[in-house]
Amino acid sequence: MTVNLHTHTPRCNHAEGSEREYIEAALAAGIKTLGFSDHSPMPFQTDHTSTFRMKLSEVDDYFSALVALREEYKDRIHLLIGVEAEYYPGVFPHLQALLKNYPLDYLIMGQHFLHDEEGYPGCGAKSIDPKWLGLYVDQVIEGLETGAFTYLAHPDLLHYIGCVSTYKKHYTRLCERCKELDIPLEINLLGLKEGRHYPNNHFWQIAGEVGNKVVIGVDAHQPYRFAEADVLAKALALVEKFHLNLTEDIPLRNPIVL
Repeated sequence: MTVNLHTHTPRCNHAEGSEREYIEAALAAGIKTLGFSDHSPMPFQTDHTSTFRMKLSEVDDYFSALVALREEYKDRIHLLIGVEAEYYPGVFPHLQALLKNYPLDYLIMGQHFLHDEEGYPGCGAKSIDPKWLGLYVDQVIEGLETGAFTYLAHPDLLHYIGCVSTYKKHYTRLCERCKELDIPLEINLLGLKEGRHYPNNHFWQIAGEVGNKVVIGVDAHQPYRFAEADVLAKALALVEKFHLNLTEDIPLRNPIVL
């Protein structure tokens, strides 16, 4: 593995370690291209606040710190600056207006909540109600169709435990549209390491049948995650099992589209 675009910082309130520590750990693991993509601030137009993402007041420091490190490490590693963001229809234009003022290389989509987050369940909550799965797929597709997102992180995050045929119907829709849009899907190493409900074998069987492009994301919340060769081996076994189209050639899409 030489490319990882899914790396966090402590600004999201659930990661540890300095940016420098992540860079050094990535170098030790043989990473050639490292992208930071901390949880994006969200300029909500209500008094709602999120506790799992960087604050609006931290955005300047996020970019300035990474720009300085990119210059310092330019002869050792290709450093990219991104953010991981949900697509919230009511917030997306305001997020675009915010981020266009910064040297942002890319966005990845990590759809942790539905609608505009406030008052809606997290996508990791177990559910047998197919409406949540349908809404998740609809909202993700709508966001990807903006053209702003380079890839879809942990696409199998929505924790639907109902009818298998319903699962297949909706996630097939998602995989087919991602293939049409040429947007890669991420095998998430954090979920694999922690035994979460994703990566989900049913999902990756669908992705293999559809023929989606697939990338691997460390989703590093601690620098030591880059050294977990056993987790990477499990991801590669998943690739082999479902005949997935793994790539490290990840064209960056223009993150500012509005």
